[in-house]
Order: sequence, then C-alpha cells, then structure tokens
Amino acid sequence: MVQDAARALEEESTASRAQLLGLDYVDTSRVQKRLFKDILKVAEMYEIKMVPLVADAHNIHFGITTHTSQQTIDALKKRFTDQRLVFSLISEAGFRDYMALYDPPPDVHYEDIEFSKGSGANQKIIEDVSQSLGQVKPDDMLAYLVSQAYGLSASDIHLENLRDRVRVRFRVDGVLHPVAYMETEKYRHLIAAIASAANISTSEAEAQTGHISRSYKMADGTNVMLNLRIESITSVYGMDIVMRLFNQRLELFKLENLGLSVSEAERVNDVISHPTGMVLVVGPTGSGKTTTLYSLINTLNSPERKIITLEDPVEYNLPGVTQIPVSGGLDRQDFAEHLRAVLRLDPDIVMVGEIRDPDTARTALQAALTGHLVLSTFHGASAAAALTRMLDMVGPNPLFVSAIHLVMAQRLVRRLDDKSKQGYMPDESLKRHLKTVIDSLPPSVTRPKLDNIKLYRPGVSPDNPFGYRRQLAIREQMVMTPGVVKILKLPPNQITSQMLEDEAVKDGMKTMLQDGVLKALAGLTSIEEIYRVVE
Repeated sequence: MVQDAARALEEESTASRAQLLGLDYVDTSRVQKRLFKDILKVAEMYEIKMVPLVADAHNIHFGITTHTSQQTIDALKKRFTDQRLVFSLISEAGFRDYMALYDPPPDVHYEDIEFSKGSGANQKIIEDVSQSLGQVKPDDMLAYLVSQAYGLSASDIHLENLRDRVRVRFRVDGVLHPVAYMETEKYRHLIAAIASAANISTSEAEAQTGHISRSYKMADGTNVMLNLRIESITSVYGMDIVMRLFNQRLELFKLENLGLSVSEAERVNDVISHPTGMVLVVGPTGSGKTTTLYSLINTLNSPERKIITLEDPVEYNLPGVTQIPVSGGLDRQDFAEHLRAVLRLDPDIVMVGEIRDPDTARTALQAALTGHLVLSTFHGASAAAALTRMLDMVGPNPLFVSAIHLVMAQRLVRRLDDKSKQGYMPDESLKRHLKTVIDSLPPSVTRPKLDNIKLYRPGVSPDNPFGYRRQLAIREQMVMTPGVVKILKLPPNQITSQMLEDEAVKDGMKTMLQDGVLKALAGLTSIEEIYRVVE
C-alpha cells in the first residue's frame, strides 16, 4: 500500500538521520507500545516532541524527534536525577502514533462555520465552534480551521492572545470575522503543532516566518491539504499567529482573471511584450500585488524565456521558473547582492518580490536598462506617490525615466452580491460629490450621466448575510507619457506626487478613486466600499 511504503521511507530517512546525529534509533512501527502516563503530561509531550517508550523505577527510555531541542534533553536530565535516561530518535509518524494513544481524539461533530449579520446567530456559531476546538487534538484543530477557511474563501486565519483566552478570526473579502475562542492551555497544544509543522520555535521572542505544505487526515476521515504561510510574533499575552492560505491552482494566475478593462489589458500587454524595462505593482499589504505579479509571470512563462524570481517567501511554485527564496533577515547589502548574482545568470525576466532599499532599487533600474524585464512590488499610496518615493530612494538618476515603463497601483474592494444588492437614488450632496470625481476624469474617458444615476448597497440573503461576494481590484496605471517624463526630469526636490498625478490624468490615467467610482456606478460595488479603501 502507498501509506505503508511512505511510512517505510520515513523510517529509513529517520534511521539515516539518527546515524548522522550519532543517536540511537527506534522503529516504533515494530514495537509493542506501552503508555507511561505519570512521566510527562500530554501537553508537555506535544510541546517538546518527546514520548517515554519504556520506563521502570531506575530507567526511562525517551523517544525524541528531530524537533526536540538539546535544551529540552538537558532539562530532563536535571529533572529525572534518580533515573538513568536514554534518548532514541523516532520518526514524526511514530510520534503521532504514540500521541494518538496518549491523547485519543473523541467522537466530535465539526460545526460548519457560517456568518450572520445578527449577533445572536454569530454568537451561537462561535460557541459551537469553540466547543469543537476544545475537544479535538491539535493537528485536527489546525486542519479543521483550514478546511473551514477554504470553504468560506478566507485569505487568512488570525490566532490572537487576549488576557484570558485566545480569539480565532478569519479574514474574508478583506474583513475580519470572529469564529471561535479557545482556552489558553488548548492553544498551547495548537501552536506546538503549528510550530512543529512550520519549523518555527514556540520559545522565540522575535518574529518568525514558516510554511506548511502537507495533506492531513482528520479524525472524522476528512482529508485537508494544508498550504499555509505562517507569521508569528510574541505579544503581551503570548505568541500570536497569522496563517495566510494559498491554493495551488496555477491556472487562476492569468491576466484575464485580474479584472482588467480592455484598455488596461492592452497597456499591460504592450509593456510586458518589450524585452526590457521595469513594471512596478504598488499597494499596501493585502491589495493583491502578489497575485498580479504571478499572473504576469505565468503569462510570460515560456520555454524560450529564462525567468528568475527573488521572493520572501516563495508563495506558489511555478513550473519552469527558477524561484529563489530570500530571508527577510537579510540586510540591504545582502539582498542587493542576491539580485546582482541573479543577473549574472543571464535571465530574460527577473521578479523581485519587493524593492525595499536604495541599493536594490538602483540595481533593479540598471537591470531594466541592460536587457532584462524587471517586475517588482513597491509600497506606496498611489502610482504617483510610489514614483516620488522611488526618486527619494535613488536620488537624481538619469536611469530612472528610461527604466520604468509602467506603475500600476491597486486596492481590493468587496464585490456586491448580484443576487441581493439593492439599488437606490443618491441624495443631492452625494451627487455633487460624484460629479466632482466624474468631472476630473481624463478627457479620453467617457463620462457617465448623473441625472438619474442609481447606486447599489449590499442586501441580505439567507446564504449571504453581508451582501458582498469575493473581491475586485480598483487600479490606476501610470505610463511614462511625455508630460510625466518632463516632470521626472526636474530636480527631485521640485517634484510632488500631486504634480505627477495631475499630469498623468491629463495624459489619460484614471486614478484609483475615479476607477472605483465608475465601478460603483456600474453596480459592481458600493460607494461606501470605495471610500473604505481609498483615502
């Protein structure tokens, strides 16, 4: 059987590891298992990744894993001074087998998580889910939360320490919703399981990043694919964790799935069809920058092109693309040196996950002029603000104007549910405000008539209490028109983002606000949602 072969392979790998480490090895699949419940508590075994295999009045034989620290072993030697301790390496599967005996999963009914605008209904779901989480083993807790998050199309799971308990929230369509609370002791079990799978430490005070990618079978027989990026930080009350969920459906990374208008798609295709130049995708965390970059890479990926990425971390594996993970702990000089090393590998296209410092910015600009198409993200409130910030970063630089071909700023807003959205006529005050935005549109854009304009607000339906379903992007695309280039050639201290934006609009650019208002007038989202994300 496949499972038996996989287990045999894991035991063989563990035996080899034990030999390299100079440790004894025990194949727990071939031994008669006995339980010694008075030596270590169940929670402690989960945390230190260790189980007693054999024990008597004078000896204890512990099974340890590759995640058991030397400090833990030393602490146990000081703790059990009356016994002779022996430590042998066992496989992760062997450890899980023992824990299934020490901490058998009870029969549990997993509550499907759903949301309601009514606080009473939400409170009932929170209570039910909290009760489920309190009954199951840590790996099941993690798989259950992930499976529910996938079902709700959530992007993140937030585990947050409060004074007396831990709150679990899902981010769905950009908004956080509480789904459960758990006791602190139970949470310790959960973070031990997460830390083990993500290869991070539960005792580290500094921020950590990890990744989990494996399939897990829960006690009720459900198989869950865990593909998560883990971010942890120690807060006042304990270790908080945010888990970013990824799906591996690479076919979704296509330009046609980005919601670009015909003119926007033509502009992007024109820019990336050139063999050189820089494309910047601008926005805050959670604005879909990575999705846009991966869609560009996926579109450009072909056997005739060599594509190399520098990412922190690698979020999706793209076949045919050389992806290089870089640590967020690298200092600026090291990161720029990584980029210079990549350029020596003769790539056609380079993706830099994010430009964060002057040296990397200058290296990327130089690469964009010397035969490479460079794609990257950059933090900025708008396309114009990103350009002025980049200018401040690199200083007066003749390469700047020639290298950058497109700056695309974006935000994600919630899309109205067409089945339940409700139309209404805006009042005169809102009409005047909308007229101001519409009147400021570029001359080339057709202006909608506002006489009998209808806006839409979210409605309520039994299967969608919030009235929104998924997200869409609002964008602005700044290209290097003659007017924009003329401003960029001025001394940097004379350039403002407002000057650049005004000139770009005159030359045909829609701002994110203008794009958002047009999408609200088209009934795709609400005007309140536009102003929630665009200042």
